Amino acid sequence: MSVLGRDLPSFIQGQGNEIRTFMPKWGTINERRGQLHEVKRLSGMNLIIDDTDHPLIIKVASVPVSRLQVYFIDNDDFFKKRQLEKDELGNLYPDNGQRAIFFARGVMETVKKLRWAPDIIYCQGWMSAVISVYAKVAYHDEPSFANTKIITSIFTESITSDLGQNFKKSLIFKDVDENLVNKYGDSISFLELGKMAIDYSDGVVEASNEINKELLKYVKDKKIPFMPYPGEDGLDAYSEFFDKIIGNE
Repeated sequence: MSVLGRDLPSFIQGQGNEIRTFMPKWGTINERRGQLHEVKRLSGMNLIIDDTDHPLIIKVASVPVSRLQVYFIDNDDFFKKRQLEKDELGNLYPDNGQRAIFFARGVMETVKKLRWAPDIIYCQGWMSAVISVYAKVAYHDEPSFANTKIITSIFTESITSDLGQNFKKSLIFKDVDENLVNKYGDSISFLELGKMAIDYSDGVVEASNEINKELLKYVKDKKIPFMPYPGEDGLDAYSEFFDKIIGNE
């Protein structure tokens, strides 16, 4: 994530908005140093993926000074003692697709438990790519997401292999059915994952100057609201784009 990406939540919160940040609890995060603690009232749900129960654990921490709340989606199978998309030897985790699904469903269920109705869900990176389709299709009838707009930040290519047939099967949930996932080929690649995220977004942000050119063309062909890369000092551009998407302009 760029410096701008790290600063963005605090900047938007400083303009009087209520911001909550969700991220996986990567194994590289030091819980003691970050003062993370489990939120019992939010934890305890089991999410079934590939016919297996995976306990959802929610931990929270506050960013000093800004007091921004950060919620960490945790699970022993998917995140404990594990890094981002690659292991210590540089090999992609074979269950990256299932990890992204668990993260997306964990975020959605936590927002519901918080009884929060966000105006915007801003998705950054491949791990959040599934959130757009779940928010617009699987959870579309939930009051928390009835009026939520989805903005996707298209991302650099960090996954170099297909997510596999099993990912498509795991993705099916509620109204997300075979007809929907079959539009994206036999096995979903980084490119198809990005297209899926874009298809269910209300706006798209070019978050760096090194974005996949095919994804950029896909966004422009769809003619959905698009914000070009504003540079490292472009926080105001994000704020203006968010206001445009929710109709505050």
